[in-house]
Amino acid sequence: MPSLFALLDCNNFYVSCERFFNPGLADQPVVVLSNNDGCIIARSNEAKALGIRMGEPYFKCKPLLEYYRVRVFSSNYALYGDMSQRVMEVLGRLEPEVEVYSIDEAFIRLPATGEESLRRLGTEIRGTIRRETGIPVSIGFAPTKTLAKLANRMAKKQVEHGGVFGLLPEHDITAFLKDIGAGEVWGIGSRSAQKLAAHNIRTAYDLSRADERWLKKNLSITGVRTMYELQGISCFPLEEMPQPKHSLACSRSFGAPVRELGEMHEAAVSYVSRAAEKLRAQRLKAGCLTLYLTTNRFRTDQPQYANSRTVSLPCPTADTAELIIQAGRCLKELFREGYVYQKVGVVLSDLLPEHLHQANLFVTPSPHRDTLLQALDRINLRWGKDTLQYASAGFSKQWHHRQERKSPSYTTSWRELPVVRAF
Repeated sequence: MPSLFALLDCNNFYVSCERFFNPGLADQPVVVLSNNDGCIIARSNEAKALGIRMGEPYFKCKPLLEYYRVRVFSSNYALYGDMSQRVMEVLGRLEPEVEVYSIDEAFIRLPATGEESLRRLGTEIRGTIRRETGIPVSIGFAPTKTLAKLANRMAKKQVEHGGVFGLLPEHDITAFLKDIGAGEVWGIGSRSAQKLAAHNIRTAYDLSRADERWLKKNLSITGVRTMYELQGISCFPLEEMPQPKHSLACSRSFGAPVRELGEMHEAAVSYVSRAAEKLRAQRLKAGCLTLYLTTNRFRTDQPQYANSRTVSLPCPTADTAELIIQAGRCLKELFREGYVYQKVGVVLSDLLPEHLHQANLFVTPSPHRDTLLQALDRINLRWGKDTLQYASAGFSKQWHHRQERKSPSYTTSWRELPVVRAF
């Protein structure tokens, strides 16, 4: 049976999460900052109308934000992750074939049907998700995932469509594509857009009619598939099962300058512990560990240094203690006195499922380690992050990233539950 794709996208997702628990933010300009309160990563429509740009460093636009009394929030990923899960659970209940593409986007595969039926379905999905989670969403329908992304953008930008827009075979898709820049197409990044522009491919329509051999040479087979998708030929299937991960990373910029090895070691241990926790949650083990550190490249008045070290682990593991030992050895080799460091991070790679075990003749695994780690994870899940932690991760953590404007963790912390008063 012929099928269509839909893309569901949560509108201004981070801002919508903040507004749901703070109704006073409705119709107010709101922005959300990245880790360490560095850059703007989400804006309400009111903030966009003021000319506030995505990715703008906070310190640069702070006077503008204060002048227009824009409400500013530090990122609250615990809240956003939980709200995303609620939206995806509702969607999964409404539709059987769903691919969760990102924290605020999901593709749906549907039987091909008439425009009016799709509009009714989209309106029903929007209404149910808004009623049960409080998050506004937009939905775009099209024969391919690439066209569904473009249709969703129309649903979001043109309010007369009511948040639902179909780009269907009976429509004049050619005229539509001529108004879309090639760089705005899903999967076309800035470098690819520059290559296309140099070859006089400036619109989505130009890309849909580009030379296949040239595309394959310059944009790989993915560029060719994008061309066919713009022609309405589906090349990117629905991925109902997430692709296996090849690596897992954890890092943050410091909230205060770090000059001492001790502080750097605390930060490295904290990030290794977090990465190991993620590893166990996904039932994986790592075969390699990479540690890297860097100074602030924007501080041209200070000496610069960046380096990394990768080690192969004796046995694939998700044991926090073993990973901390390896990270500590890397840090001692990498650290140099006399620099002001901005960031340290860890990457775990060569991942494999936890049930696959490659034995090592010279390493005898402890029979009780898995039980201990499971107990550690259960306690932290039950009573909150870092209820139990390794002492070498430190306790004062002066280097911790800034979150001066973070909203409460309304849905993930008993101590920060919203309070309702009745009079």
